[in-house]
Amino acid sequence: MKKQGTVVRWNEAKGFGFIHGPQSNAQLFFHIRDWRGTATPAVNQRVSFEEIHVGSKGPRAMDVRPESDRATSPARAHQTTARPPPQNPHRQPRMAPLRRVAPSRQASPAWPALLLMLIWAGLLIGGIVLDRLSWLFLPAAFILNLGTFYAYWKDKYAAAKGQWRTAEDMLHGLGLLGGWPGAWFAHQILRHKSVKQAFRSVYWGTASIHVIALALWVFLPWLPIPALNP
Repeated sequence: MKKQGTVVRWNEAKGFGFIHGPQSNAQLFFHIRDWRGTATPAVNQRVSFEEIHVGSKGPRAMDVRPESDRATSPARAHQTTARPPPQNPHRQPRMAPLRRVAPSRQASPAWPALLLMLIWAGLLIGGIVLDRLSWLFLPAAFILNLGTFYAYWKDKYAAAKGQWRTAEDMLHGLGLLGGWPGAWFAHQILRHKSVKQAFRSVYWGTASIHVIALALWVFLPWLPIPALNP
């Protein structure tokens, strides 16, 4: 069921905001991909939306539309049809103005990340088989990626609540240590840090450096390795 409300906060750089409606108990989060207007949202703008609840994240607004974009009422449409304006046969038809389309997040293909994860997992297993890595690297990598996913979730929650944020350098540091697969799943599932191009460029840099360093460690025997037997 459609509800009405007012945009009370809008972050242009990050592409999200909040709506307050008289029929809702809390402010509703909405993302730019859920916006259906021809221009970007503005504070104090009247909108209509559909309210949903996703787990424990609180209410969320979907299919958000500005009130000015509502369809013309049937009575007014009938009046316009009954009394058309006079036409000038010598007048050239006017071109319809181009509509400004609200920016939306373009989904990047998943196969490069999945392929890099497959290579990364193969390097871990290969390093264990070749005695270049301890088998403890497998559970350690799993725990590190769970921790990285949690760090992204905590940062997204803090952004929605206006609380203290996690530094981007810390998120990149977790990715460089080997938590970049967990960060990728956070981008896809949580939709966090998935739009900012500068952040994603650094993210792919840390992922590439980690995989290259792991490959050098596993396959180049001249690199120093601690003695397995004292």
